[in-house]
Amino acid sequence: MDGFLFFCLMLLIFLAGSVVFTGIKIVPQGNEWTVERFGRFRMVIKPGLNFIIPFVDRVGRRINVQEQVLDIPSQVVITRDNATVRVDGVLFYQVYDSSLAAYQVFNLQASIINLALTNLRTALGSMELDEVLSKRDEINSRLLGALDQATQTWGTKVTRVEIKDVLPPEDITRAMALQLTADREKRAKILEAEGVRQAEILRAEGMKQSAILEAEGKLAAARLEAEARERLAGAEAESTRLLVDQVGRPDAALQYFVAQRYVDALQKMGESPAARMVVVPAEISNLSGALGALTEILKQTDGKK
Repeated sequence: MDGFLFFCLMLLIFLAGSVVFTGIKIVPQGNEWTVERFGRFRMVIKPGLNFIIPFVDRVGRRINVQEQVLDIPSQVVITRDNATVRVDGVLFYQVYDSSLAAYQVFNLQASIINLALTNLRTALGSMELDEVLSKRDEINSRLLGALDQATQTWGTKVTRVEIKDVLPPEDITRAMALQLTADREKRAKILEAEGVRQAEILRAEGMKQSAILEAEGKLAAARLEAEARERLAGAEAESTRLLVDQVGRPDAALQYFVAQRYVDALQKMGESPAARMVVVPAEISNLSGALGALTEILKQTDGKK
């Protein structure tokens, strides 16, 4: 009898321990579980050790509250200018209210994906092809605003939306490549023309500066030559004055200078390598006589002194 009581006691202890153990729930970090009592939502238990009433309460939905990523499947979209593009993307979302995410929508991920597909089709359909290809940031912002607002009732926040690939048809791709090549050739020709223009401008500036410097050089040379002539004329005038003062006869002094110039000219003609014959004018005897008479006058003048 005692053994039977002991067995019953141990059985009761085991059953009690099993009941208590079934009421202990350990929730992993990054998750939240909903608790249902007789099929109705009662509460949300957080990560860590939790206790529920066995056989009365049970775990309903296990919700991941970490930020998660979803791929937006590729789809064909018609733009406003009737061009077809194949586009796909990726979005990130996070559950902030586990009860809404568990009971306000049947399949949260499928609902978000379909919502993203429809909004992506709407956004691209209102834009032209060039805008679709060049304004990805604007498309991402529009999708983020629309999806975040739509998922608020599901206790979910869409944190980021990114368009991955936008693939136009092959004929449009070839046309875009030809257009890009033409634009590059156009820019190259413009740059080449600008280079030629700058070179011509620099060349003209150089010629201008060269002409200015050459003119300044000629002006300086002319000034020096005029100054030299002025000094030479002054020297000749001074020598003439001294000669007149010495001789006392201006006509004799004039004849002397004329004869001197005549002799210098004949000397240069004789020294020229191209001169094979020099013709002496008949007036050379008169010049010789004049020089001789002037010499005699100078000697007499010196004698008187």
